Amino acid sequence: MNRGRVEQILNRFQGKNILIIGDVMLDEFIWGRVRRISPEAPVPVVEVTEETYRLGGSGNVAANIRALDGTPIPIGVIGQDLAGDRIVDLMQRSGIEISGLLRNLRPTTVKTRIIAHNQQVVRTDRESKQAVSSILTTELVASFLRHLPAAAAVIVSDYDKGVVNRSVLDSILPQARSAAVPVFVDPKIDHADEYRPITMITPNQREAELLTRTSISDKPSLEAAGRKLLEQFGCEYALITRGEDGMSLFNATDSHHLPTFAREVFDVTGAGDTVIATLALAHAAGASMPECARLANHAAGIVVGKVGTATISRFELLSDFVARDAHSAG
Repeated sequence: MNRGRVEQILNRFQGKNILIIGDVMLDEFIWGRVRRISPEAPVPVVEVTEETYRLGGSGNVAANIRALDGTPIPIGVIGQDLAGDRIVDLMQRSGIEISGLLRNLRPTTVKTRIIAHNQQVVRTDRESKQAVSSILTTELVASFLRHLPAAAAVIVSDYDKGVVNRSVLDSILPQARSAAVPVFVDPKIDHADEYRPITMITPNQREAELLTRTSISDKPSLEAAGRKLLEQFGCEYALITRGEDGMSLFNATDSHHLPTFAREVFDVTGAGDTVIATLALAHAAGASMPECARLANHAAGIVVGKVGTATISRFELLSDFVARDAHSAG
């Protein structure tokens, strides 16, 4: 894949509607510095200098698609609380469609990370993991089906916070298949029996091991896990993200193993969101799945070099290809 082909794919990102159903969250970052240890307990005292907020969970998938000039349409539930207000504000300021967001007394999921000297000290989670009510399920499905005709791809961003459940999946996945809209799933182990029919599943290595009951320790075991994923989910493609070892793409006849492109890893927060956002958007833009995986691999290499929940732009993605002379790999 040469520079001209990369530019062609990236230029087609604009105007592609990507429908995202999943757990919308708020990522809160408390930044500071450490100069002493607490006299009360052997823990660092963080002197707070700044607080920032980012879209998290499926909201981060939407933010990544928007940063790449695609058009995300998130479908999810947020609370009638301050965190929910912040999510709406962040989406509106980013130009992200919010008509698919439902507001409810259910609390908004908030992940708070305390960071000192660019290192995460601790994380706190405020959330409800109960499945959404039958009424909310009906409304989520109705919103999804209303937007489906305009979608070039669907992403299921499952963080196991209650939005993605059997009732929702049974209602939307067959409809997406009937409409010939590809479905990309970022899975959770507890819902493994519910992801059908889908086009691609994108577990990390640990999730792939748990899903397939295979210990991945070498290339043969990696290949075995990839084949089991394809068989287990009846999907056309499986992509296993492998951290510092890159990622591996599988289909019925072939596999592609891509080394990591990360120069330095500062923070892996949200890297999976960047991967699935890039995959779906590139596929919608007409890229082959190996081309999609290569783009997603570059995108992941860029985003893990940033601190906190982050996104990348088309310009950054193209520049990374040029800088690494990626076309020399074919």
